[in-house]
Formats: sequence, structure tokens, C-alpha cells
Amino acid sequence: MDPNTIRNVAIIAHVDHGKTTLVDQMFKQSGMFRANEHVAERFMDSIDLERERGITIASKNASFHYKGFRINIIDTPGHADFGGQVERVLRMADGALLLVDAQEGPMPQTYFVLKKSLALALPIIVVINKIDKPAARPEWAIDQVFDLFVKLNAPDHILDFPVIFASAKQGYTSLEVGGPQLSMEPLFEKIISHIPAPAGDPDAPLQMLVSSIEYSPYLGRLGIGKITGGTLNINKEIVVARRDGTLAPARITKVYRFEGAKKSVTDVAGVGEIVAVAGMDDVTLGVTFTDPEHPMPLPPMEIDPCTISIHFIPNESPFAGTEGSYATSQHLTERLRREALSDAALRVEELEGSRGFRVSGRGELHLSILIEKMRREGYEFEITRPQVIMKEEDGRLLEPFEELTIDVDKASMGTVIEKLGVRKGQMLEMNQGNGMARLIYRIPTRGLLGFRSEFLTDTRGMGVMNYRFLEYGPFAGDIRTRTKGVMVAKEPCTTVAYALFNLQDRGRLFYGPGIRVYQGQIIGEHCRPQDLVVNPAKGKKLTNVRASGSDENVILTPPIRMSLEECIAYINEDELVEITPQAIRLRK
Repeated sequence: MDPNTIRNVAIIAHVDHGKTTLVDQMFKQSGMFRANEHVAERFMDSIDLERERGITIASKNASFHYKGFRINIIDTPGHADFGGQVERVLRMADGALLLVDAQEGPMPQTYFVLKKSLALALPIIVVINKIDKPAARPEWAIDQVFDLFVKLNAPDHILDFPVIFASAKQGYTSLEVGGPQLSMEPLFEKIISHIPAPAGDPDAPLQMLVSSIEYSPYLGRLGIGKITGGTLNINKEIVVARRDGTLAPARITKVYRFEGAKKSVTDVAGVGEIVAVAGMDDVTLGVTFTDPEHPMPLPPMEIDPCTISIHFIPNESPFAGTEGSYATSQHLTERLRREALSDAALRVEELEGSRGFRVSGRGELHLSILIEKMRREGYEFEITRPQVIMKEEDGRLLEPFEELTIDVDKASMGTVIEKLGVRKGQMLEMNQGNGMARLIYRIPTRGLLGFRSEFLTDTRGMGVMNYRFLEYGPFAGDIRTRTKGVMVAKEPCTTVAYALFNLQDRGRLFYGPGIRVYQGQIIGEHCRPQDLVVNPAKGKKLTNVRASGSDENVILTPPIRMSLEECIAYINEDELVEITPQAIRLRK
């Protein structure tokens, strides 16, 4: 293909600013689908967990044609915990669409992704989305975006960014507020005119940096990246320049272009094209496919450090091996190694002196999504309480801090400020108006563990919190997040309603009647700080004497159902979460 007819565009935004919906409209209006073709809403969210949670988790590639141009779209996650996905795929882009909500303006993740884009000097088109909202304030949003560019020391030519106003939901874009609301065409034209064609010499030796990994059950691992020099064709002999500097020979067996969200086979691909390549089973992120006679490795991508870690250990509970398909240490090893190869922000290390792994990532959500994926695939294992990754410099202990942004109504503000004070949060800024308040805090990463569910309860589900990694700072001191003990099962048994009824006065229960439990399993939260060993199978003593009023009705309060993230945040140092495809249990 002629490189001048290619545009490689990354779409970056804060979570829930309408990025995936915009991509939907771009594809529909480019003519990629037949008139009678059924297209799922948010069709780029192809993972079940993405559809369930309404967030993008993994970066994906797709393309469409418009007036003779091929526009390659790189869809990126909007959540800070998946920032590693954004960092690695921006190397494939020649420009970016920065999506900003017309009411909310730039948010913490906007700061993060924009900083990464400016580091690569990518030209940026600002899209002010959701201008059809009643509370939209597009001119204010533009001012806030400009201030953010200035704060990040953007060069002058990038500061003069073009602005498009859009309603992705309604399917239109416009060059001005109140302009014609017809189609996505103004955005397409702006992409072609403002985003440069990919640079590179078609006659130079082959160069392609692998920025993403996919797995095919038929072809094995596929390396995805942009060709920055030379051409790539099937059966071509190449060398793979690894991150440690070594070279390994390989042969290209298949080359795929992206047509829509699907892949189509091609015999040859040239400079500027984003392709998926098969032919090397152990391909990893950051390696370069290059020419064997003139190897020219590209510098590997820089990834921000992990901030949190969890120990993954084989399941050793009495129910081990009864509910999952993959329960051994070997299964766990293979699965975690495979994940680490495709996720640049994940680090997997073997634990010394015990079976298991220390898995490090960007945040609770980053690791809990991995745990949920493994659970659904049939794995069973146990995990420990998350630990923040500390550093030591000049004899001082340093820990990671986050910048936390909270939007909350004024009625709940006092409770939230009190809770954040206990968690060592320091308020940096407070803005109030229209009955709402925006609070900006500097808080240790440890202080955020388990805070989300507590925050949603305190704000009756109406509060919004977002955070981004800020810096490493001096250790902030001990933070105690759980003040109550737990109720622990005395022996293996099946829970009985009569026993649970009598235990209700001692605290909150996690299970109803008729559930099998084992010795050491946590069945509820005690109302006092110490743990309590209980017998949830204790039945009523039956006699042949009956009297009116002696038989009480057993009325049970519905048990508490905790999500995976809540379980991970709830446990103490001496407790574990048992993960199986059928259940999530807490145990001592």
C-alpha cells in the first residue's frame, strides 16, 4: 500500500467519556457493514468482562476505508489500572484523538494518556464529546484541555490543536458548537488532513516493533505492530531482536491486515501498515522483527513501574481440586507466564521457599481482572492480601502515592473527608458548586485498597472517584482499614438455619443455610475486633414435648454477597481468598 494513504490513529480518553461508542459510529458511517448486517453495540469490546463492566480492558486494532484512505484505529482502555495497555500501543500511532466529556472536562486518566502521547510528539485532535448533554459546557472543556496541554509543556505546534464537537451517541460531529449535526464526516476529514502519513523507507531493511500480542489456537502467538521500514511478506526469513540484545532466526508463516475488527490474510505488507504476524511461538512485547543481513533493532518501550502485588498460590483448601479443571502448581505457572508475555505492565516472580508467585500490577482492578479471567477459564488457586511495592532510597522507605479526584454531593462530603483522613489522604484542592463538590487528594496507594466499595456505600452510589499514579514519597505510617474480626467455622459441615439465626446477633453473615463449609473458612464478620470460632451446623435439640410459643420462627437476614474486588480488599494478612470457577471463599 502507498504509505500516504494510511492514517494510524490512537483513541485516548478517560474512562466512560464515550470512546468505544465513537469508534462504533466511525465504523458504521464508513460503510464497513452491510445495511442488513447486525452489529453489536460497543462491538470493539469483544471480551465478556468488558461488556459486563462497560469498560475497555485490552487495547485492540481495527481499520476502515474512507475516500481511498485506510484509517487504522487503535482503541485503548480509559482506566488508570490498564495504563500499560496504552503505553505500549501508542508506538503504533502517528497521531491521536483525545476524547473529553463536554460536562466533566479532562480527568485524571486524560492527564496520564496525554502525557504519554506528548512524550512521543504525536499530533492530537481534541474531540469534545457528549455535547448533547443538558449540562454540557464545551467552551469550558476546551479551556481546561488547553490548560492541561500547557501544564504538560506541550510544544507550540501541538498547542494549536484542532477541535471537533461530537455526540457519539447521536452519531454526528461538527466543527463548531451548534453547527450542522449530520454525520462523522467532519472528523474523518480532520483525521486525513491533520494526522500525518506514517514515515519510513520502503527500500530500507525490515523494521517492526511488536507492540501487542494475540493468541490463535491454530497459529499460536501473533505479534502485532507497525512496519517502520522495509516490507514484510510470507515465507520471509527474518531475525527477532530480543530485549536483551540477542538475535533469534524466524520465518514468517502468515501476515494479516485488519479489515474492520477482523483479520484478512495478505501476502505482503509495507511501511506504515499495522499487521499481525505469525511464525514465532515465543514472540514477546518489545521485540523487533528485522532483516537478518542488516539487523536494526528499535529501542524497546518504556513502561511505568508496578505499584501493587498479590501472591498467587496453588489451592490447598479441603475443597481443592473439586471445582476447577486446572488446580496444580504447573497449571498456575504456565497461565501466569503466558499472561506476563502479553501484558507489559504485569510482572510475575517465583516465591522463594514456597510454591507460588508474586504477581505485580498497576492496581487492584488490573489484578482482579486477571483473577476473574483465570477463574472463568477453569483455574482454581488462592491469593493473599494486596501489598504495595515499596522502594528504598538513601536509607528512606518510599511508597507510591496516587492523585485521587472525587466528585460527590455536599451532603456526603463530610463522611468522605473523614474516611480519607483515616487513610492518610491529604487534600490538595476543593471546588464547590451546584450542590456538588470536587475534592482532589494526595493519598498512599495503600489507602485506596478497599476504599471504592466503602465510598459507594457512603455516597449511596452517587459518588465518582478516579485516580492516577503520582509519585513515590516517604512512608506515610500504618493504615488500619478493617477494625472487626471474623467468624470462623469450627469444623467441616453444612450450614443450618437454626445455627445461623443464633449467630446473627454476633455479626454479619456471608452465607445462608445449606452451604458446605470447611474448618477455618470465614462465614461472617464478627461485631468485635477479635475473631470468633463458631459452629454453623448446630441444630435445635428435639424432644417429644411441645408447648405453644416455644417454637420461634427462624427469620434470617439476607447474607452479604461480596464481589471479588471486595473480598481481596477485605482480608487481613493472615487470611486468603480461595478462587474457583464455582465460588469465591475467604479462609484463615
